[in-house]
Amino acid sequence: MSLFCTTLRFGVRNVRLSRQTSSCFNLSSWAFNLTKPSTTKASVSIGKYLPANKLCRSFSTHIERQPHSEHFFLRQLFDRESCTYTYLLADAFTKDAVLIDPVIQLIDRDLEIVKELGLNIRYALSTHMHSDHTTTVQKLKKYLPLCKTAISAASGATADVLVRHGDIIRIGRLNLEVRATPGHTNCCVTYVCHEEGVAFTGDTLLIRGCGRTDFDQGDPETLYNSIYNQIFSLPNTHRLYPGHDYRGRTVTTVYEEKRYNPRLTKSREEFIQIMNTLNLAHATDNQMEHSLPDSFK
Repeated sequence: MSLFCTTLRFGVRNVRLSRQTSSCFNLSSWAFNLTKPSTTKASVSIGKYLPANKLCRSFSTHIERQPHSEHFFLRQLFDRESCTYTYLLADAFTKDAVLIDPVIQLIDRDLEIVKELGLNIRYALSTHMHSDHTTTVQKLKKYLPLCKTAISAASGATADVLVRHGDIIRIGRLNLEVRATPGHTNCCVTYVCHEEGVAFTGDTLLIRGCGRTDFDQGDPETLYNSIYNQIFSLPNTHRLYPGHDYRGRTVTTVYEEKRYNPRLTKSREEFIQIMNTLNLAHATDNQMEHSLPDSFK
């Protein structure tokens, strides 16, 4: 009889545990838009302290992927030598497009994709003036004479379009807002497409890192203010596409960087101290060390 009661109690406990686990799975599926829960109220708890509904909803609030509109096209391209990202952004209906931070060694690759997809490159955008991002523009314009070059007016460079904070670049139905984000260089900008929830941060903000400030025009306090005022002020779910990544990561979100970036979870004073004591090796070929205000045509 004792053995029977013990078995029964164990069985009831398993049933309760099974119901708890099942409820959590239903809520998790709801958070990722896989299934719809049978009720909007959940009283089941996971563990001792954290309600399952609060756990799942909190999780989805910050990392849930927002669907793109049907006319949004984005292709992320990678240069293995410099770990540089180039972005091909287009309106899928009008075929108007931009290239963000093209790399000169891979311009033939980019042109091939543009030709295959029948895109019309309207602008070649640079997020800043370091030569690893901008030297390709001269060659690009030879093949695409209707393409306009664009860079921050703070660069001192000559381009078809000199952008300033608050400007809007239109590509078909898409709008890119220009946000000045100096600190890595004086002319750094971030391009934000609010409708699609994406931003292209260049070297200002990297995945779990940021642009160095020990080169010409670098300033850690300015960089900190730029990131917090112009990038971290975006909605948490906005996806951030950096100019480089050296560990194979492709995209992050505002929420992730606010929570997990080891430099930017610190106070302004601590951030300045970190950036001033990084002691990073300098580029031997001067490719990255100086921002060059040369002609952009």
